[in-house]
Amino acid sequence: MVFMHGDIEPQALLRARGLRVTRPRLAVLDILGQGGHLEVEEITRQARQRLDSVSTQAVYDVLGALARAGLARRIEPAGSPARYEARSGDNHHHIVCRGCGAIADVDCATGTAPCLDPSQTHGFALDEAEVTYWGLCPACQQLAAEDRTPEAAS
Repeated sequence: MVFMHGDIEPQALLRARGLRVTRPRLAVLDILGQGGHLEVEEITRQARQRLDSVSTQAVYDVLGALARAGLARRIEPAGSPARYEARSGDNHHHIVCRGCGAIADVDCATGTAPCLDPSQTHGFALDEAEVTYWGLCPACQQLAAEDRTPEAAS
């Protein structure tokens, strides 16, 4: 498991963040801990494999609670559904493939959080910068070089 919150047991982690320990929360935390940038549909599918039953709304509720507690991060690349990941609180960024939609993490590029110095803060106390880089992943670059689209390769 690629657990992003150190060696703390999931039950203790939930309690430390003021959350009740429930089977759906443990399941979703474990799914996110496997790594990746998952859509709610995929998280729900995996949760249903682990639990007797869980509604999509329950998964949304769990994800909201985990995100508010700093145990998950919601990202919304333009033109894509929201995705969730366990890596949170470190001000990392993302790179998104314009061809297939693959997402990868990019560590903070310069200095300490929020990684960027805006020309004007308008009086805000800044603590985070969200940057999304866009381009083509290696597989889509190869398809483009072969003059094919990702859809044609499927």
